[in-house]
Amino acid sequence: MLLLGAVMAMGCSDGDEKITVYSGRSQNLIGPLLEMFAEETGINVQVRYGGSTDLALLLQEEGDRTPADVFISRSPGPIGFLAERDLLSELDDEVLGLAPSSPSGYWVALTGRQRVLVYNKELFDPADLPTSIHELTEEKWLGRVALAPTNGSFQDFFTLFRISAGDDKALAWLKSLHDGGAPVYPNNVSIVQAVARGEIEMGLVNHYYNLRIKVEDPSVLSENHNFQEGDPGGVTIATAIGAIASGDKDLAQELIRFLTSKVAQEYFGQANFEYPLATGIELEGVAQSPVPIDLGEFDRLGTSLKRTIELIREAGFEP
Repeated sequence: MLLLGAVMAMGCSDGDEKITVYSGRSQNLIGPLLEMFAEETGINVQVRYGGSTDLALLLQEEGDRTPADVFISRSPGPIGFLAERDLLSELDDEVLGLAPSSPSGYWVALTGRQRVLVYNKELFDPADLPTSIHELTEEKWLGRVALAPTNGSFQDFFTLFRISAGDDKALAWLKSLHDGGAPVYPNNVSIVQAVARGEIEMGLVNHYYNLRIKVEDPSVLSENHNFQEGDPGGVTIATAIGAIASGDKDLAQELIRFLTSKVAQEYFGQANFEYPLATGIELEGVAQSPVPIDLGEFDRLGTSLKRTIELIREAGFEP
């Protein structure tokens, strides 16, 4: 079942131009930027919020009948799914050069989110924590590391993991965690909150959720731990934006230009602690991605997502 929010409108009601955005990024993050875009350009913006995978499936179902001009995805898998099915327009070279872009030419990366292990700082010395996700199947860690198998960023991480390690090894790893009693949560933020209040010991999440919680309450118990350099558990996953093939490509590219501008990239970095990825923009006081992003690998996510979900189910989880 698709769980999708209602379409929301913003901007001047008497404007001649209108752009419809399907956003897998939440309203509290992307909404202020879309409002800013509407105010600066006079373009009416209509937004449908929902899960990135759900929206991608809706776009496939709607086909040429979709009202959408733009798709914003919280991870590369769903947007790669659309590109594979010829539901996106190839972007102009000038737009592709604004930020790291997919080799296929169908989408641009906006920000990066690194995968980390969030842990209870009162229970562990950082030096004693695992340096690789491969260690998580050791007996001393089984049943202690929470996962969010229904979450898009976990599925993207697992897709990249199985592409590099092979299906058999990736499945064996995930099945070990399942059979060992890994706590299961619906998303990253619920894992971080559970660690922060002492409910669980640790979990696999995106880096910025814990940073946001610590701004609200610096005394929480949770801290981020990075796996060793090059480990598949520390991959940086890009958020992405693309133009719908049946939509208004010019307006879509205008929005992409805005979201890769200095003001938008600064907002992503300061408000959400994500890593800005736009090309040639220097931002003071905003952290940069510590891990290079290989968008060639991410381009394969759309074609691999179905198999990933099959393996997650085979391991015993219900994505």
